[in-house]
Amino acid sequence: MNQAVRKRTGRYIAHSAVNYTYRTIILATLTRPAPQNGRAHEHSRNVARLAEHEALASAQRWFSREREWIDSHHLQICRIGAPTFFEQQRAEWLAAKLESLGWAAHRDRAGNVVARFRDASAEPRFVISAHLDTVFAPGKPEQIAQSPDGRFTGPGVSDNGSGLAALVALARLLGETRELQELASSLLLVANVGEEGEGNLSGMRYLCSHTPEIEHVKGFIVLDGPALDHITMQALASRRFEISFNGPGGHSWNDHGVPNPVHALAELVSAFLHSASEHVPADRADRCSWNFGVLEGGRSVNSIPTHARAKLDLRSEDGAVLDELSSLLSAAAGKALERENRNARGGRLTAKVKDLGSRPGGRVCDNAPLLEAIQSVDAHLHIRSRLNCASTDANIPLSLGFEAISIGTGGTGGGAHTEQEWYRPERRELGLWRILLLLAALNSEALGAARDHIDHGEPVRA
Repeated sequence: MNQAVRKRTGRYIAHSAVNYTYRTIILATLTRPAPQNGRAHEHSRNVARLAEHEALASAQRWFSREREWIDSHHLQICRIGAPTFFEQQRAEWLAAKLESLGWAAHRDRAGNVVARFRDASAEPRFVISAHLDTVFAPGKPEQIAQSPDGRFTGPGVSDNGSGLAALVALARLLGETRELQELASSLLLVANVGEEGEGNLSGMRYLCSHTPEIEHVKGFIVLDGPALDHITMQALASRRFEISFNGPGGHSWNDHGVPNPVHALAELVSAFLHSASEHVPADRADRCSWNFGVLEGGRSVNSIPTHARAKLDLRSEDGAVLDELSSLLSAAAGKALERENRNARGGRLTAKVKDLGSRPGGRVCDNAPLLEAIQSVDAHLHIRSRLNCASTDANIPLSLGFEAISIGTGGTGGGAHTEQEWYRPERRELGLWRILLLLAALNSEALGAARDHIDHGEPVRA
């Protein structure tokens, strides 16, 4: 992305571009209430006027009227397995669905589904995205079920079945409502790959670096999960590592004394946890995290393993803290290797620390138009949202100087990243209405007759 694009708004604060990360869950490390001031109240009054526009008021009723259709498509999406790196079948289904709803959709080389409304000639102003992939996939379609009380259960029904269902619902509404079709033409709809785990935001990275229309985009709205109580406007940076030890292995009795990879790995984990706790000051401890999420090694109780490995996730709002923790990991690996090899016989261990991926940090300023718009919508809808820092697809556009936020799509959910994940669609309509009002506030000129309802003293703009 060229320098002009990175600096064009003057409203962006970047963290070090060196510090990247992956994400498996939304992790809020710093939260604060969304500020309300005179300017925000003025914007809120403008949103109230927009909400009275005939087409928008009709759209609000549409969300309730078409609830069964939205729920049905939500379940269809989730029944198509899409673990990270294997999103193709779900992507093909979504591309075909968007085409049937009047959008020109294609899959880019990364596997993302990218759609414009019909033959929209103007450049898109905003990207609305939802990630395709899930941490776990259903073993069979029947694993995604709906109970008599309306609750959805199964892997990915909340994260991010809810986001993808919202994307499809908005595509249908905007496409079939004539008064909203100009608003549709201002959008780029994206169902992206590679958000979870070791996907390392590959889909969003590709979109931002290889899609020509992105140069003209004013901001990104990432739909992720159901929660309406937070607005992610700061990108949580993180890094992910795989640490492995390899050796000759042998019999637990006959070859006693041969260096053991599992012992070295245990030493590394213990040493890193101790040194991390010692080196990170108490006043910075709540601004970072570390987690060994995978430990593997050995095949039988009476064999010395030939291999052991661990995966570590480091996260922080402060890039300097990430650098410190990365250095501590390398030091712990060296000490563990030295200790296990010190009195070894019959061979030696080797160690490798591999960087698995990363996400960049960054944030939008409090007076960014996109942030002001969502705060104004929330004030109008009496949603008590808070600003937070998390690791989402928004990390990439934020790191490139774009305004970007990640928000939920309504309903409630839990058990994310487990096979017991669940979602309840009650009050989903509020989340969808919130997204539509946000789009209207950002694109009020695209609503034609809606201009008459806007307070010209302080227009809501992009």
